[in-house]
Amino acid sequence: MARFLRPLLRGTTYTRLLHLWVPMLIVSVWLYIDMSTPYVPALMLIPVGLIPAVRMGEGVQARLLLAPGEQDSGISIAPAATWRDRGRTVLWLETRMALSVLTWFSTVWGPILTVTLVGLAMGEVPDDVPVLSSAQPHWGYALLAPLPLIATYAAVVGLGQLATLLAQKLLGPSRAEQLAALEERTEQLLERTRIARELHDSIGHALTVAVVQAGAARAAGDPEFTERALGAIEETGRAALEDLERVLGVLREAERPVSSRPTLVDADRLLESARASGAKVDAEVTGPLETVPGAVSREGYRILQEALTNVLRHAGSVPVRVRIGVADGTLDLEVRNPLTAAIPGPGRGSGLRGIRERAALLGGSAHTGPDEGDWQVHAVLPLG
Repeated sequence: MARFLRPLLRGTTYTRLLHLWVPMLIVSVWLYIDMSTPYVPALMLIPVGLIPAVRMGEGVQARLLLAPGEQDSGISIAPAATWRDRGRTVLWLETRMALSVLTWFSTVWGPILTVTLVGLAMGEVPDDVPVLSSAQPHWGYALLAPLPLIATYAAVVGLGQLATLLAQKLLGPSRAEQLAALEERTEQLLERTRIARELHDSIGHALTVAVVQAGAARAAGDPEFTERALGAIEETGRAALEDLERVLGVLREAERPVSSRPTLVDADRLLESARASGAKVDAEVTGPLETVPGAVSREGYRILQEALTNVLRHAGSVPVRVRIGVADGTLDLEVRNPLTAAIPGPGRGSGLRGIRERAALLGGSAHTGPDEGDWQVHAVLPLG
């Protein structure tokens, strides 16, 4: 019994009832004008439903009254963009009016029948209720009096649920809207993945450099070397804080331009940071780096950063050869260092996966692994 009566305590039951009652206002006004043509309001809904904005208005009403408070109601609030959407809107308007008539009939005649049955039980003979106009008074009608109210209650709850289901079907997102929503969700996931890579590359590089430099300073026991190491750690830490602030700005949806991210033009600070950590970096840059498109240059910077981080983390203070070339419509980036036993095998580690993912997103390719006694990171990125 408690479950049966639970809808009476829900506000949704009454907002749905209000939604079902609204079309009867139009019908009532028309019947006041011409009672002989009750079908005219239904005919008028056909051209009205073909108006694109009507779908949006019906969607707003349905969300507000049929599914209040639901985050994913399955009801669209966009104007009709195709004739299919307009046809579904017309069908929804006609269906809503039909449900409104049933709701009006049940909510009006249910209480009237209950009052009439109570009157018959008390000895009063009805003269305006067609079904019971010939009935004779009897106390037994009192037992039947609650039935019309129960039927009214069931009709109101059932018609409200039916209207919600039909609204989700007829006013639900079209295929184009579903595709747009899927693309938006995909963009959000890609942005989260990009931010995760940014944090891994920038913060991971800074921490690796700081750890290597701190360890080298402690082992050296040279005050002058320690001073230089501390200065390099400070500079690397500041750069990492800048990267962290930028990424946090993206998470806060701050209006910061993408161009604020470092590019290969800023590669000198990566090379100097690696040298300060003890690596013997031999760098060669050919071609105009400033002409490389922003997206390619930014991803190239992160690939170089991750490659140098892996050298410091797994190989330590070893000779490193860096080759950056811009020619024939491609950016060619190569980082090589002597192969040591501590370096992971091909395909292991999120950093190596990140390098290959960055190259693939730009339509390029990246190879990471042993090559002629060296560990090699070689990326080729198209410029256009």
